[in-house]
Amino acid sequence: MEIWLTGTPAELDAAAAALAAVGHLTQRGTRRPLTGADTGRHRLYLRLNVATTADRPRPAADTTDAGGALIDLAAARARRTA
Repeated sequence: MEIWLTGTPAELDAAAAALAAVGHLTQRGTRRPLTGADTGRHRLYLRLNVATTADRPRPAADTTDAGGALIDLAAARARRTA
């Protein structure tokens, strides 16, 4: 995965650390300062390997009665119009 990050130095450090915890950082570019309205912010290129996993089995649907009452819509409409 290739990622361009833009932010303050602290934001870039935090994002790079979080991404490195998810995968393996294979390349970290040089932090490039931005100019103009973005002065104080930087751009950083990262290349990251993220291992894919097989789909996890989904939990079986809950078939227990949760205690909800069934509503007869036809009867409810008839009462409302009566």
